[in-house]
Order: sequence, then structure tokens, then C-alpha cells
Amino acid sequence: MLSFLLLSLLVSGLNEAFVRLLAIRSKFLWAYLRDTLDGSDAEGRAWLPASVRGVFASLPFVRDPRPKHSDQPAPAEAAEAPVRETKAEDAMTNLLYQRVQEIDHPTRGRTSIANLPPGRFAVAMMEMAATEKDGVEGLLEKLKAVRSPLYGHLKGVWETAQRDMDRFRQGVETWFDSEMQRLSMLYRRYVKWVVAVLGVAVTLLFTMDGLEYGKTLLRDNAFRASVTAVAEAGPDAYSELKASCAQSNPVPCITDTLSQPALVKVFDHAIVSVSIPAEGDPSIHWNGALWWDRLTTLSHWPGYLLTYVALLFGAPFWWDLLRRLTGIRGHR
Repeated sequence: MLSFLLLSLLVSGLNEAFVRLLAIRSKFLWAYLRDTLDGSDAEGRAWLPASVRGVFASLPFVRDPRPKHSDQPAPAEAAEAPVRETKAEDAMTNLLYQRVQEIDHPTRGRTSIANLPPGRFAVAMMEMAATEKDGVEGLLEKLKAVRSPLYGHLKGVWETAQRDMDRFRQGVETWFDSEMQRLSMLYRRYVKWVVAVLGVAVTLLFTMDGLEYGKTLLRDNAFRASVTAVAEAGPDAYSELKASCAQSNPVPCITDTLSQPALVKVFDHAIVSVSIPAEGDPSIHWNGALWWDRLTTLSHWPGYLLTYVALLFGAPFWWDLLRRLTGIRGHR
């Protein structure tokens, strides 16, 4: 169980590292905002893929949908949206970023905003409407003039609110919150596939055979029980213990075995292993030949499959199970 927890944490850590390195969350958000506020690009392509397959095909988002970062505070008044002549201008996306750039910090010259609270989005829309002569009506006309897909959504919210400003703000907030939930569903489906791929890679790189691990654990416990029997029964039980260490001096054999529990032995078959001697510095060993021989042994593959399925449950599942079995209490 502990080994599955550690490997699941490794998979989660690798996934989070890729997400942060490629700024996936921020790109998901701004790809959606560009599609919603300004529509497709100049070639008529949507910024946000509609399926998980499309997401993988476009990663790591060769066309970065994020606006350029600005270290200036938001302008006192929102600028007016120019009537664009081409779809490459992204006028509404830039105006929205101007209203929320105060919560931004740079990531290689691009915005790092990965979460836009619905309340902040609604307020930004109200600020943009305040710059128009006719308020919300003027903003809707501007959206229609720039051919923004947002026009239809806000038009429906405005009509439902019966042209009441407070109800309109609440309606925009509710609508945007539901849109973020839909976007989160696509993101979670993408993450599940990434975790599945990383699970395969970790299982095979560590050649973690779940069935063999269970057998090793039982043998490890049996060996420790025999050592306890020697201590309790005296010299008469020494002959059985000596037979298990017939190729070497029993005392160093026992010491070495007890210092390497089953959990440590399992990770000795990874393509790269680390040994920490009693004296001296830790050393790294390349196990390429042993790893390949183990990987190509078909009898290990049922165990690999068991390990892979266990990793799909995720680190939270194994942590919760370990906590329940050991009685560890969580923070409240």
C-alpha cells in the first residue's frame, strides 16, 4: 500500500510539474476567453479544442492564447473596444485583461492568470459597460459590432434580468461560473489521460511488479519472524537461520537483510537505483541490462498491470486507505 502511495505521489508530482512548466491551466482559461470574447482566429480556428484528443494534438499550445503580461495597474476607466477589421486583433480579450491585470504576475512574458473568479469577470463586464454612452445596451451594440460570440450570451442575460443592472451582474456571474465548470470538466478529462500515460511510464521505469511485491513482503515478514525466533529460542534455532544465509556469514547477512525492508527492495529493479551505504556517500547505479531483462519477462506483466491499475486510483485514495488502517488523524 505504501509503495502504491509513493508511486501515485510521483505520478501526481510529474503531472503537476508538466502543468506548471507548460502553464496548462492558464492556457485553458485564456483559450476559452478568446473563443468567447473574440471568436476564432484569423484562419477560423478555435483557440480551445473541443475534445481531449484535440487538446493533446494542440499541446503544448503552439499558439499561446494568453495575452502579454503588463506590470501596470488596471486603467482607471476601461477603454472602448475598437471595431476590428480582422479577427487577429482580439479587442475584447485585451480589454478584459486590462480590467484584471492587477492580479497578474509574469510567466515568460505572458499572463499567469489561471483562475478568474466569476465575480471579478462580472465586475469587469460592468466596468466595460460603464464606458459606453448607453451602458449595457451600448456594450451589447459594441459586442455585436465586433462580432463577438459573447454578444448572444450577454444579450440573453440582459433580457432575463429585465434590464436591471444588479440582476444583470448576478446573471453574468452565474453564467460565467457555469462556463468555468464546463471548462473544468474538459481539463479534468485531459488530466486523467495524462495521469494514465504517466502511470504507464512510472510502472515500466520502476518495473514495479505488484504481485511480486506482495510475495516479497510476505517473505520479508517471515524472515524477520525467524530472527525473532532465534532471539527467543536460543542457539537451537540458529541452524535454520544459517541455512538461509549459507553463502555468507549469517550475522552480516541478517544485518543487511534487516536494513533493507521489502519496500526498499522493490525499487532496486528500477532503471536507475540509489544505494545508501552505512558509511560513505550515496551512489547511483545504472541497471539498464537488469531492467530490460525484467521488462521483457512476460511473467512480470500481470504484476505490472496490477500496479498500473492501482496507480489509477490516485494518491488521495491510497493516503485515505493508509490513514484509515493506521489510525492517522487528518488536520481539522
